[in-house]
Amino acid sequence: MYHRRLEVEKNPLKRGADRTRARLRATFMLACLLAVICGAVVGERAWTDTRRTAAETARHRHSVTAVTVGETTYRAGSGPSTRPVPVAPATWRDTSHRVHTETVPVPAATRNGETVRLWVDDQGNATTAPPGTAHIALNAISLGAGASAGIALAAGAMVYARLRIVDARSGQAWESEWESVEPRWSGRLRPEQGADDD
Repeated sequence: MYHRRLEVEKNPLKRGADRTRARLRATFMLACLLAVICGAVVGERAWTDTRRTAAETARHRHSVTAVTVGETTYRAGSGPSTRPVPVAPATWRDTSHRVHTETVPVPAATRNGETVRLWVDDQGNATTAPPGTAHIALNAISLGAGASAGIALAAGAMVYARLRIVDARSGQAWESEWESVEPRWSGRLRPEQGADDD
């Protein structure tokens, strides 16, 4: 194996630039493998941490039944491109049987006096549902894919920049070599050569 590698290294048709390009391609492939491994580690870590946080959050959130005490209206969404959210005043009892009244999100066709399911915190205030498995998985996949893409893009940019330098130097070396070979190859004399020069 070592002997074969030496033969490849001594190959007169294989230039230094060609070997550098091959090493850069191998480096990029190795960086892509590293990116996949890092992405998997980041995704697994995000999955574990988010599940732990979601379990802690779920311990302090409870589902209750609320009764609407007014008509449904619409509140602006959280961002400029989000749809308006249907809301209605509702009343409910928390786990300590205290009565709460608050304007909460409801299904669009909810009428006065209808019951709705609502998530509340330990104080009985309306809140969002704890993160579900789909949300946790999406978060982990997004972070893992982002880490993989970031590493692969950084490696690709560095390899691309290095290849540009190698190509520029290779082009300059080729031009220099061609200047010395071309007159003999084409039979055309350079201005400084005499008729008797070889």
